[in-house]
Amino acid sequence: MKRLSLFIITILLFIQGISAQNLDKSKKKEIYNPSDDAKVEIANAIRKSEIEGKHVLLQIGGNWCGWCIAFDEKVNSNDTLRTFMENNFIVYHVNHSRENMNEDVLVSLGFPQRFGFPVFVILDSNGNRLHTQNSAYLEEGSGHSTSKVLGFLKHWSPAALDPNQYEH
Repeated sequence: MKRLSLFIITILLFIQGISAQNLDKSKKKEIYNPSDDAKVEIANAIRKSEIEGKHVLLQIGGNWCGWCIAFDEKVNSNDTLRTFMENNFIVYHVNHSRENMNEDVLVSLGFPQRFGFPVFVILDSNGNRLHTQNSAYLEEGSGHSTSKVLGFLKHWSPAALDPNQYEH
């Protein structure tokens, strides 16, 4: 009888563990879409940036990347970062995963994956690559630094690259 009780308790704990794992997976945030045609989506972002007078910020990574998700959460949970991003950039998350590595897109962007993930590429409204940013320089402690992220965004915003700003 003790063996049967122990067996039943073991099975119940196993089932509870599986249910908890499935619940965790359903809560997982997915910001990258492996089925996207990244070339088309980037072209759409460029067109939109031209209309709105913004730059394009490509965040390259995958749903498998904890730092990629953490960066997205940082920007979207911080009013200053979110507002600056919305006012100055069209953001597109370029997927890089087993399902779709977007190798041709990464080649066209100068192999930004060499810096690890996430990695950021700034395009102007003509689709020209202005900058590739290694996200390690935006980290501080166990996360991304608000001041470093804001500095990065400010340095590559349309206003920062406006020559009229620097005329005397």
